[in-house]
Amino acid sequence: MSHTAHIPSHRKPRRSASKLALRAGVAGGVLSTMAVAGAAGPANAEPVTETIEMPTLTSGALSAAVSQSAEATQQVALDLELQAQEDAAAAKAAKSAKLAHAEAERKAEAKKKAEAKKRAEAEAKERASRSSERTTLSAPTSNATGSAATVVAFLKAQLGDAYVMGASGPNSWDCSSLVQAAFRTVGVDLPRVSQDQSVAGTQVGTSNLQVGDILYWGGAGSAYHTGVYIGDGKYLDAANPGKGVVIQDLSGYPASGAVRVL
Repeated sequence: MSHTAHIPSHRKPRRSASKLALRAGVAGGVLSTMAVAGAAGPANAEPVTETIEMPTLTSGALSAAVSQSAEATQQVALDLELQAQEDAAAAKAAKSAKLAHAEAERKAEAKKKAEAKKRAEAEAKERASRSSERTTLSAPTSNATGSAATVVAFLKAQLGDAYVMGASGPNSWDCSSLVQAAFRTVGVDLPRVSQDQSVAGTQVGTSNLQVGDILYWGGAGSAYHTGVYIGDGKYLDAANPGKGVVIQDLSGYPASGAVRVL
């Protein structure tokens, strides 16, 4: 047994290499700072003898920092999840609004088609009713035969049609287009306008009229209106926009003259 074995050791406990390096780095930095400060100070300044103890990074502080970082990461994840949920809800709401808009447009289009169909049916019914009225309308008695009767029958079939300046049928006419169409049914090709129709045949006096004579108002060659005499002091014409195609009495609107083409 050594004679020094009973003497207790005065050697300090060994420190870990990392702690020694950390303290050495900190101490070096402090000494460098102090050296620079000493060099810059006055020559007779007192030497600095105070030792500054730097904080040591312990395992507890490291654990706290790691814990805070984990909490921050978890909070970011929660925020991202919440944002994703909000985005999904907004997308779903936009899709629902788009579907609702499309459905509203579909219903509006269906309603529009239904209304158009209803109007078309009403118009068809009105035309059928008007056609029935034409066939049952009692016309003035006359002794018209042959071509004149054919002309008068065509004219009566147009009763109730509209007057439209420049129109040529089949459901709207002006005065001269109606006369022209009526005589075309028997092969007589008349001019289109009233002025020419008033000189298209043999001039006859208004006191010696026959069924089928063309009546005109105004001067021969400058007439502004024409119609057709249908007997019993009456004539049929496309009168004006307010009346349309009607039968009228000559006593209420005497003609200026007449021509005979049949």
